Amino acid sequence: MILDPVPPYWPSYFRVKFATAPWERRACAALRRQVFCTEQGIFSGDDRDAVDAQAIPICALSTLGGQPDAVVGTVRIHEVTERPGEWWGSRLAVAPAFRRTAALGVGLIQVAVSSAHARGCTRFLAHVQERNVALFRSLHWTSLDEVTLHGRPHHLMQADLAAYPPMHDPEHGLVKLRRAA
Repeated sequence: MILDPVPPYWPSYFRVKFATAPWERRACAALRRQVFCTEQGIFSGDDRDAVDAQAIPICALSTLGGQPDAVVGTVRIHEVTERPGEWWGSRLAVAPAFRRTAALGVGLIQVAVSSAHARGCTRFLAHVQERNVALFRSLHWTSLDEVTLHGRPHHLMQADLAAYPPMHDPEHGLVKLRRAA
């Protein structure tokens, strides 16, 4: 389920974890379509691609009474088959009503890199939209190149794995307290 632009309540915390339940996976896909197709117009109809067949979706869940309520953020990660140890993150999306909650983007990035690190990642990369580069730099990422993807400026960025200790239980993930950006 994707939340309306103005949530009827404001969760005190969020859980960021692998999307394991079918409803979580469906909601991740719906949020990606909302952000990348409807809102940004980068893709027509759907943003799914061949990477989705092997990618691990990660979700940020809002909570109500301590229970998961809705997917309000997502990202996917995958290892490059031809280059073992090289992992990529992509399709980072946060629901519009929650974009000023800094903990969501930070939590999604943390679970993405730390869980890959636990699975043997030796290099973690992402194409980051220009407007998000400052956030990634503040989280120990380095810009390797500037590129244009889907008609928009991006940076090819690499995470400093030393800043992301391995997370061996991403199915349970972590709790992020609400914090405004």
